[in-house]
Amino acid sequence: MLVFALPTLASNVLQSLNGSINSIWVGRFLGEGALAATANANIIMFLLFSAVFGFGMAATVMVGQAFGRRDIAAARRAFGSALGFCFLLAIVVSAAGWIGAPAILRALATPGAAFDLALTYLRVIFLAMPASLISVMVMMGLRGSGDSITPLWFMILSVILDSGLNPLFIRGAGPIPAMGIAGSATATAVAGYVSLIAMLVYVYRKDLPLRLRGHELAYLIPGRAQLAIIIRKGFPMGLQMIVISTAGLVMVGLVNREGLLTSAAYGAAQQLWTYLQMPAMAIGAAVSAMAAQNIGAGRWDRVNGITGRGMISNIVMTGAMIGLMLAFDRPVLALFLGSGSAAIDVARHMQFLASWSFLLFGLTMVLFGTMRSNGAVIAPLLILIVAFYPVRIGFYWLAYPALGADAIWLSYPLGSAVALLLAGAVYMQGGWRRTKMLVVPNVEECREGTNAATEPAGRMAPTG
Repeated sequence: MLVFALPTLASNVLQSLNGSINSIWVGRFLGEGALAATANANIIMFLLFSAVFGFGMAATVMVGQAFGRRDIAAARRAFGSALGFCFLLAIVVSAAGWIGAPAILRALATPGAAFDLALTYLRVIFLAMPASLISVMVMMGLRGSGDSITPLWFMILSVILDSGLNPLFIRGAGPIPAMGIAGSATATAVAGYVSLIAMLVYVYRKDLPLRLRGHELAYLIPGRAQLAIIIRKGFPMGLQMIVISTAGLVMVGLVNREGLLTSAAYGAAQQLWTYLQMPAMAIGAAVSAMAAQNIGAGRWDRVNGITGRGMISNIVMTGAMIGLMLAFDRPVLALFLGSGSAAIDVARHMQFLASWSFLLFGLTMVLFGTMRSNGAVIAPLLILIVAFYPVRIGFYWLAYPALGADAIWLSYPLGSAVALLLAGAVYMQGGWRRTKMLVVPNVEECREGTNAATEPAGRMAPTG
């Protein structure tokens, strides 16, 4: 599990580190208004990535179960269908996002001082959306096949390009004009497209198992059976992340109403909270992929052990990160806000009240990861809806008159505790074991699977 999870964790940490470095450039060069603008734009990006996450997880589980039963043709067909569907979705999202960006920011109650900056940043980011979403889908497919190393290398490339180009494009140099906050978004776009192209070249040069050639390219036109499962299972998975992100959008709106100082503090705290979620997401992905492969192989006897080790790993890793973050939060927050900013004390206060909730969140994600490995997606969705709306938002409205802004921060651990209790109850009840995720291959697919087991192009491990 650790061999699989650690590269995924490293990829997630690098992605978050990239966002943090970019926020440092924006905060230092352009001020607190620009930092608040990127915080508002980033929560919208998380919302959009959430939709693709669901379809990607459905494809990951399908690929994982196919690999577990050594059916390479079914794995490629599932991957191709997911990739083709993602491409069409990315184009639609990019165009709609460009047009609807002002309305979205107004709905978030983005502070007036940050509105124009957020709009400029968001529209350029939408141009990068196709590369970003397709990269996510390719990486998730590779992880479903058991390869968590290849995504790590190309995340490293993307981070180096993005963080290196950010100050250059923001401030300008030589023939490159100073683009301000648009330069930060442009750096992200360039890094996304370059790393995606490089990753696709690598997949083909190394002849990785999920590469598509010849007649297999037709898999990019989603097959009816595969697309039905991707949508039927992926849509609720995506809704899980959308519930999380829309709850986050509500929180951003509530924070914005507390003023620019609190909004800037929240933007900095979000950067640190992103890291606290990384072990949970990496371990949850590892648990889901490993459980899916074992379910595909008919090894149900291993599933509980995978879940238990995932939970222990999350407690150790997330707990250690929370301790380190709280011990050294002031100097780290100063990187984003400047050592003399009054927002530092506001950010520290919210962190001490809310940060430990991510330990509970991580345990919940492990349980969800096991459930979705067999296609159980409705119960986790309902759990999140209850925990984040009636519980979290409801607590805020009831407690705000007495607690003020502290009601926002305390709603985090309360919502996470309720989600964990409900997830544990559903897992122990065991109904999720009776769902199905598999596509039954047709005769042609069976023939392709037999051929793939003997042809050099169908080997299970990369060449070279």
